[in-house]
Amino acid sequence: MARLSDFDEIGRDYYASMPMPEFLDTPWVVPKPIAQARVAIVSTAGLQLRGDRPFSVNSADYRIIPSGTPSSDLAMSHISINFDRSGFQQDHNVALPIDRLNEFAATGKIGSVASFHYSFMGATHPDKLENAAKQLTGVLKKDHVDSVLLVPI
Repeated sequence: MARLSDFDEIGRDYYASMPMPEFLDTPWVVPKPIAQARVAIVSTAGLQLRGDRPFSVNSADYRIIPSGTPSSDLAMSHISINFDRSGFQQDHNVALPIDRLNEFAATGKIGSVASFHYSFMGATHPDKLENAAKQLTGVLKKDHVDSVLLVPI
């Protein structure tokens, strides 16, 4: 993960001055115990299935990744010039920790793994992602997902 101190002065100033969205409401729910929860992954790594359409600049949609997808069928089309793909190339679990979730389900640490996982383009401004995120909540509910593992990249 890059830290502000890793950037030159121009980069540091740019990222430090980026406006951050404010959330006026903070919904609170009591979650299901994690040992009973169905868990999905939502990543911002710009992941897609090989052959699927790649993400473009400011993509405001997401890609669906079936739970049983082999790592060899995953591609990363994250387009930030500041993005280092080497971690993902060495271990896909850096951006989509599906193997860890499957291990947790096998040992009873989580209830089950969702049928599908999702990836957004992390280089897109959050305001542009709001509609897709709202749509995805309905999709997650239909898959009976109780908890989401957010993997910001």
